[in-house]
Formats: sequence, structure tokens, C-alpha cells
Amino acid sequence: MEQVSRQVEKLLEFDKIKEKWEGLAYTEWAKKKIWETEPFLSESELLHALEETTEARLLLEKGGTPPPVSLSGVEELLTIAKKEGCLTAAGLEQIGGALTAVRRLKSYLARCKQYGLSLPYYEENLDAQDLLAEQIRQQIRNGGVDDEASRLLKSLRSEMTRLHDKAKEKADAVMRANRECMSDSFSTERNGRLCIPVKKEYKFKIAGSVIDKSATGSTLFMEPASVAKICGELQALAIEAENEERRILFTLTAMVAEGAEAMEQNMRTIEKLDFIFSKGKLSMEYGGVRPCINTKRRIVLKEGRHPLMEPASCVPLQLTMGGGINGIVITGPNTGGKTVAIKTVALTCMMAQCGLHVACGEADICMNSNFLCDIGDGQNLSENLSTFSAHIKNVLGILEEVTPQSLVVMDELGSGTDPAEGMGIAIAILEELKKSGALFLVTTHYPEVKQYAEREEGIVNARMAFDKESLRPLYQLIIGEAGESCAFYIAGRLGMPDFMLRRAAKAAYGEQQPLPVFLQKEENGGAEAETGRNEEAALQHFAKTGQKTAPRIMEKRRNTNRRQEAAMRFRRGDSVMVYPDKKIGIVCQCANEKGVLRVQLPDKKIWINHKRLRLHVAAEELYPEDYDFSIIFDTVENRKLRHKMEKRHVEDRTLTVEE
Repeated sequence: MEQVSRQVEKLLEFDKIKEKWEGLAYTEWAKKKIWETEPFLSESELLHALEETTEARLLLEKGGTPPPVSLSGVEELLTIAKKEGCLTAAGLEQIGGALTAVRRLKSYLARCKQYGLSLPYYEENLDAQDLLAEQIRQQIRNGGVDDEASRLLKSLRSEMTRLHDKAKEKADAVMRANRECMSDSFSTERNGRLCIPVKKEYKFKIAGSVIDKSATGSTLFMEPASVAKICGELQALAIEAENEERRILFTLTAMVAEGAEAMEQNMRTIEKLDFIFSKGKLSMEYGGVRPCINTKRRIVLKEGRHPLMEPASCVPLQLTMGGGINGIVITGPNTGGKTVAIKTVALTCMMAQCGLHVACGEADICMNSNFLCDIGDGQNLSENLSTFSAHIKNVLGILEEVTPQSLVVMDELGSGTDPAEGMGIAIAILEELKKSGALFLVTTHYPEVKQYAEREEGIVNARMAFDKESLRPLYQLIIGEAGESCAFYIAGRLGMPDFMLRRAAKAAYGEQQPLPVFLQKEENGGAEAETGRNEEAALQHFAKTGQKTAPRIMEKRRNTNRRQEAAMRFRRGDSVMVYPDKKIGIVCQCANEKGVLRVQLPDKKIWINHKRLRLHVAAEELYPEDYDFSIIFDTVENRKLRHKMEKRHVEDRTLTVEE
């Protein structure tokens, strides 16, 4: 059921409202509660939620935005404190910051009591724990324990500073006395010890311990013996100071543990206030008003707007249903705003039932047991569902869940199949919705559905206004009138010729039905010729347009004849140059149908495409007209055998001719 609810939220774009709403909250708890918000089914709970939203909006307008309180990580710190752990200075500082924010919020709510609202009295549930906050402020600073946290700590740290300065003076004195032994002119700290840089070769001249050395090994960092004694005293003082710091941290942690219950109460109150004020901020975002709530199955919207649309571009929606009118069938042209209208109604009702203000001038909205929607084409490739199949599956699911307290919205009822059958299905669905007693809004293009709505009691037609001159939708819902698709008019204004529109109208309405008014012309003797001329002009226009805009298919060149002609340029006996080797050869066999010739090279005969040959010397320039080319191309043995065969039969011999 929750998955279905989330799907409905997405269809109605309530998820986008929640995204915007979430961005107005600070605490993680409030953000989580925003996404978990669902329509109330208890009238008293819903009225209380709406009262909270209204008061939050008033406080924001009169008292300004409440100071933000960050509670991130506070719960984990309280858990450590309650388990007798020890909080760090940074953790205690975070607790102190949260208490300071609580005090500011408490002060804000106390000031707002003057407006006579109940919401500011949440101030009494907040405990700023002034003593703990003051102790943390005095003893913790910049992520550490402050010097002034206790007299002992102050004394220890002062003595440590004095000894550190003394050790520095001793180190400087050693360096001045042994200047030639030093590789640098200043002391440094290595591994927590004060050292001087000594050249390696003077290691034994300086009394002290080697603590570290340079990367090259040429410099040794030594702690002078006179400094070592002072550093020992420093370490002892550091241990005492650390123990004192730990005592202070444990003391403050114990105070946090004692006040943990009050702090947890603060957190719950702050999270709840954050959620409530986020509703007020959301109302201010889209200029919302508090809706009246009824259980009489009545919806009245005056100057309703879709909260995600810019008010300047949104035409206010006027709608009244209930009190005998349970169903509205909306018709009109495509892009006329039908879908936006039904979404606006359903989304407004859902937001109101979630305790939010609505984007209307006035609103009287009934509570609904559930919201059932079929919007969009619904195609699902993973389930192999077409548009029509998906619609029918959704519709059947809706009819199973619908009750007299449901609100149903359906877009393009009966679409996606044969018009006649789709119309019949649409009427059957409307009949079932009417029997259920639910409130429903549907959109359609079927004229038969409009006629059904006209004659059925409890169902009315409505249309979306459309400007035929500018071809722009006006997004204005007019109850009580059936709309028209304006398809022919739109097509004509966009350039479709009259003869095509007449054919379309006759195909749609039949030969006996009158044409639409804008297509009707006076009958005269030249009407047919005029139509013919229009048709011819239109076809010429389409042809020209097609030549300019349509892509062309590029056919492969059929150049067989040209290739043959080029190949046949070469005659037997032609001297040719073979590329890319640029060798000279003689054509011994003319080209075949593929343009391949045989060429005699000095050492072999090869087959080669004519494109790789260039004529070097023509055969007629090299040989007489009746020249016997067998002298060049045949072997001596073949030539002798051919002469014998021309004179007489030669047994057991075969003449081999190379191909």
C-alpha cells in the first residue's frame, strides 16, 4: 500500500513538493518526517496539523525566522556521557554551542507569546541549562581546556612556560659558546625535545644526547645536558597539567550526563519545531492559505494554482464539486491544460490532507480515504505493457480500491486503442465510478463521453478554454460546457491545406455531415477547380519543402562500364609501368570483366588491377602490326612444339598455355 502511495505522490508531483519542503528543514529527524508524511485520516489530527502550519506562518511573518539549531552529533555525545565516558574538549564545546542555540530559540519563542498563539508555548519545554552552558563557556575554548579553567591548571601552565623559556635560553647559550660547531644559528624541537644543530665532526665536543640527525647525516640534533634537566622538570609539569585537564573534562562530562534527559527533551522539541516551521516556510514559498476541511464530500477551489508553477504564468482554477456532482469530465484540445487541471485539484487535496497550506485564494476541501490516479502513458517495457494495457491495468486496480470516500483522477480515459472500443470502455469506467460514489475527474476526447456526461445525473462536462487565434491554451477550466479538440482548426492554422482538411473532416464525420464552419465555402462553379489548384499548389509546396529538409539516400555508383572501358585501354604488347614499385612490364593478356590484366615482368608474370598500371609505350609503337607475341611470352619449347603441331600430329605431347 505504501508503494502505491509513493507512486501516486510521484504522479501528482507531491514528491517534488517534498523535495522543496525538505530543503527548508535543518534537522535530520524533520527531513525524515517530511518524506514520511502521508494524508491524515483523523479529522482532529488534521485540524491540529493545519493549525500548527498556520501559526508557524504567522510567527515567521511577525517575528522573523527562528534561530537555527544544529543538533548533528549531539545524540552520540550524550550517549558517551551517560555511559560514564569522557568527552573531549571539542565535544563539550559542541554541547555548549547547542545549549546556546537552545537559549536563543527559547528567547525567540518567549518574545512571540505576545501574538496570542499556542506555538510559542513550546518554549516551556526547552531547558537551556544555563549553569552547564556557562561552565563549558568558561573552561573550554577553541577546542581545548582554557588556561583559566582552574587555578592549578593556570599555575602549572605558567610554570611550564617559564621553564620552556629557560630551556631556550640555555640552548642559545650553548650555541653562542660553540658557534663554530653549529651548522645553523637557531635551536629546534625534535621528538618533543629542545635540540641544537651540531656538525657531525663536533659530536663529542658538546655535552648532551643525540636526539635526531639530518637526512644527509652531516648534522646531529643534540639536547644539551643543561637543557635536559629542565626538560625533565617540564615533562613532570606536563603530566600534572594533563591530569588536571582530564579532571576538568570528567567533571564537565558528569554535568552533561546529569542534564542528558533535559537535553534529549530539548532535541525532541527542537526537531518538532523544525518540522512545524518548515511547513510555514513552505507556505510562504508559494503563497499558501489555510484550507477549510469538511467530511461532506465537497471540494471548492477558488483561484487555485499548481504550487510548482510560477504564479504569473498560471491562470487561476475555479472548481466546485460535490453536493450531487461527483464527477467532472474535462474535454478540450491537446496542450490545453487538462492534465494540469486534474493534477492541481488532486495535489491541492493531498497537500491539504497532509496538514499543509494550499496555493489557492480560498479552498474548502473534503477528506479522502485514498487518492487514486491514472496519469501518463504508463508503458512498462519490463512487463511488456503497451500504453492501453498499462491504462487498463491501472484502471482495474483503481476500481478494486475505490470507495465512496476516494478521490479519483484519470487522464485520457479510454485512449490507446480503437476509438470506438476505447469510447465504450471509457463510458463503462465512468459508470463504475459513478456507482462507487467517489469524487472523480477525468479527461477525454471522445464526443460520446461528452454526451454521456450531459445526460447522466451527478456528472458534468467541463472544458479548457483555448485561444484559436494565437493557438495558445488559456488554462482556464469552464464547468458545465463540453470542449472540442480543435484538431482541424489547429492543423489549418499550422499550414495544412484546405483540401486535406476537407478530406479529414469527411473521413471523420461522413459525407452527409456538415463540415466545420471554417471549412465551409460558398458553392460555385469554380469550387472544384479551386480545390484542384489548391491541391496542386500544396503538393508543389510539399515537394519543395521535402527537397530542402528531407535527407537523401546516397546510392552506390554503378560504374561497371566505365571500369571496363578504362581497363580495355591496355592492349597486348603495351609497355606499362606497375605502381607503386614503378617496374616496367608488358601486357600479355587483356583485362577481364573485373578489370584485371596479366603483365609480363622480367622474372615472372602477374595478375594486377588496371588501376595500378600506367601506359609507358603503346604496342603499335614497339611492334609491327602482325607481330608474333609468342616470341616474347612463350617458352622456346612451347614455340617449337606449336610449329610441329601446325604441320602434323604429335603423339604423347601436350601444349601448355599459361593463364
